[in-house]
Amino acid sequence: MTELEREVLNNDIKEDTQKGKYLTFFIEKVVYAIEIKFVTEIIGIQPITEIPEVPSYVKGIINLRGKIIPVMDVRIRFKKEPIEYNDRTCIIVVEVNDISLGLIVDNVSEVLEIADENIVIPPDMNKGMENKYIKEIGKVDNCVNLILSCEKLINDNEVEALSQIV
Repeated sequence: MTELEREVLNNDIKEDTQKGKYLTFFIEKVVYAIEIKFVTEIIGIQPITEIPEVPSYVKGIINLRGKIIPVMDVRIRFKKEPIEYNDRTCIIVVEVNDISLGLIVDNVSEVLEIADENIVIPPDMNKGMENKYIKEIGKVDNCVNLILSCEKLINDNEVEALSQIV
């Protein structure tokens, strides 16, 4: 087996172990989920350095073990009222479009496995801004998990702007 074949096989195994797994978190009383493959780590809230002339939902940047990471308040991105951060507030560090990004959420819940047959496309109720981030809906027991599209949390212009910051 060549080195390339081994690498491909290892990547396939890694993808298989992450398939169907989602990190769930709360914004207000709504449960959201993101595919675990995007998550690099979860950290507590820490000092954030503000940067001028960025959208209000981009709270600034943090220094995470020498790496500068922009952070976005998901609550504000979803046009919800901002709240004061507390000991339950977390930053979920994700890797999206080759950029590390911190997502500030009210609190992290758990990692869930959601079978493909329990995932549905959201109903087309509104073409408005609020629904563009919802990729799918995961049904677990009697709960509904709104599965986010990490790629749509930041648009191409924002990706370019954030990559210049870091």
